[in-house]
Amino acid sequence: MERELKIDKRRSIRLKGYDYSATGAYFVTLCTHKKEPLFGRVIDGTMQMDNLGHIVEYEWLRSKAIRAEIELDAFMVMPNHFHAIVCIFDNGTSINPVGATGGSPAIGGSVTMGGSATVGATGGSPINPCGPKPKSLSSLIAGFKSASAKRINEIRQLPGVPVWQRNYYEHVVRDEESLDKIREYISNNPLTWSLDRENPEREAEDPFEIWMETFRELRDKVQSERAGTRR
Repeated sequence: MERELKIDKRRSIRLKGYDYSATGAYFVTLCTHKKEPLFGRVIDGTMQMDNLGHIVEYEWLRSKAIRAEIELDAFMVMPNHFHAIVCIFDNGTSINPVGATGGSPAIGGSVTMGGSATVGATGGSPINPCGPKPKSLSSLIAGFKSASAKRINEIRQLPGVPVWQRNYYEHVVRDEESLDKIREYISNNPLTWSLDRENPEREAEDPFEIWMETFRELRDKVQSERAGTRR
């Protein structure tokens, strides 16, 4: 089964006929608890995953096998975080602006950093105390975190110890230009590890982060204006 999932990963990641300007394509980032480098090392610009990193890769690919309403695009396992683009459909046909499936509660927690809509750790909206909505992005992420954390802790023999940060970052992909830029960033992340904000020894700011910051500033401005209107 694991071999079949890895073969599936190699197919073309561009979705034929998919309108990326529609809400439903997301760039997500999940970080490990306390930014611990659990998943391997970057050596000479290449990510060398360890056994725990391969579990993360496998469980992400397995998400597609058990959730008919999603399509997986580019993704990358890094030493202490995970990047991915995921597209979410309604019954496998039309775009669902909310997300994917799953529903199992997170065991370890995950990361949300900022972006068009944050659901977590880096200061977005609080997590719904009633749990993630079925067939939503938050449900997909919760199920993925739960499954990967359980397997990782079985290997570490540390049941219940957090693997992921509690929340995660999500950014809505609005158009093909943004999609291509984010794909390039994900693909080149090991090469730019020295500039990565999640690298405790980073040497300088990543131009991609500067580009993403423009979306965060726009989001904050819109939220501020909406809050002012409601007063």
